[in-house]
Amino acid sequence: MSRPSQANLTTHEPSGASVIQNQASSSASCLQRVSKLLPSAGGGKAPPPSKMKKPSAEKDSDEYRQRRERNNLAVKKSRMRSKQKAMDTQQRVNELKEENERLEAKIKLLSKELSVLKDLFLEHAHNLADNVQPPAASSPAPNAASANGGQ
Repeated sequence: MSRPSQANLTTHEPSGASVIQNQASSSASCLQRVSKLLPSAGGGKAPPPSKMKKPSAEKDSDEYRQRRERNNLAVKKSRMRSKQKAMDTQQRVNELKEENERLEAKIKLLSKELSVLKDLFLEHAHNLADNVQPPAASSPAPNAASANGGQ
């Protein structure tokens, strides 16, 4: 595994100092010269039409004033639409908040009603259990006691 040999070149600058350049730096300068011939950054793609320079009209010309006026109108319309959209969104938020409050109040009311109905049902069920006693669970039948005792 040997390194490729690099030739060293010595040059003298006008100041009298000598500079040592190796072959790698020489090839780098060649690459720089070649890169100047190639298209610059962007992968060789042309810029999009919106970025290309258009022949600019003079600021005093009628064409320039008309373009500026159209642009100003477009900006005003865009800002108005944006404001209207924000207002519509805020109105929708307020409507949804009100609906949410109504629904929560309804939930609270229905929960109270459910609680009252449960209490009534449990009270009624308890009263039924107290009033209705099964015959076997009540006092023993008189006939059964006399029958056993009479033998």
